[in-house]
Amino acid sequence: MVRPVRFAFNEETAANNAFQQKSESQEAALSVERQAVGEFDAFVTLLRQNGVTVEVLQDTPEPFTPDSIFPNNCFSTHVVEGSDGERQRVLVVYPMFAHNRQQERAKLLAQSTTLAEMGSHSQVVDLTHWESDGKCLEGTGSLVLDREHRMAFACLSPRTDADVVADWASRLNYSYFLFHSEDENGTPVYHTNVVMHVGTRFAVVCLDSVPDADERLQLEKHLVACGKEVVPITFEQMHQFAGNMLELHNEQGEKLLVMSRTALRSLTPEQVSLLEQDVRIVAPDINAIETAGGGSARCMIAELY
Repeated sequence: MVRPVRFAFNEETAANNAFQQKSESQEAALSVERQAVGEFDAFVTLLRQNGVTVEVLQDTPEPFTPDSIFPNNCFSTHVVEGSDGERQRVLVVYPMFAHNRQQERAKLLAQSTTLAEMGSHSQVVDLTHWESDGKCLEGTGSLVLDREHRMAFACLSPRTDADVVADWASRLNYSYFLFHSEDENGTPVYHTNVVMHVGTRFAVVCLDSVPDADERLQLEKHLVACGKEVVPITFEQMHQFAGNMLELHNEQGEKLLVMSRTALRSLTPEQVSLLEQDVRIVAPDINAIETAGGGSARCMIAELY
């Protein structure tokens, strides 16, 4: 997780992220910046109190990278079996849509001792060359993964290109399913991880956001084939980040489902009860981060395998 230093509304990403909301004044923007730091620190504390190991990197003021609090878009890590049968750690580096997010990626990789060590001891899959073709794939924002079944789900958008998904899947030996997702106004949803979450037992997904009936049916079929019970959410719940969840295991092996307090409050008692059959919910208050950044709890966590 990356502790922010100049968190703010990102003008470069706002063109295709309808979840972002700009502050009305400079004073309000400074207040959001201060709130974001407090929310971040409280979130880290909450995870650690629940037995999750958290590596925190401190962002720097320059270059200005307002979305650095969302590191999961820049890289992902995986454990794969090589041709010799040995298990290898793989670091994947992704092509980003916005220039300031490309700068963010470079800064993150340069500063992170953990990732640097991984890079020297395992395979690195660098997909950033796709940026020269204007094609993007923004990590586990674009890709929602069922790691157990090696299946990836991705909704196509300016942030998620089909050619890059195919390249990624070939290199990581994953199957994948592509679909289109729109909000109730017909605007494409910018990242798959606000549409859906895939956990060990449950898949939480806004099926209403998939306008094509065949794609919607196939999405359900793929989830069921992966052994998931589908928990549908509404457009309103999607806008409250109810699709933006991440299942973690703590140091005791307990399954935790991390989502924001906003997302939790949007769920019905029946949905909460269903999810709690398999996981314990951990829900930080990150309202300022969600409002200005257009991302939520899942976006703030880049898993280290």
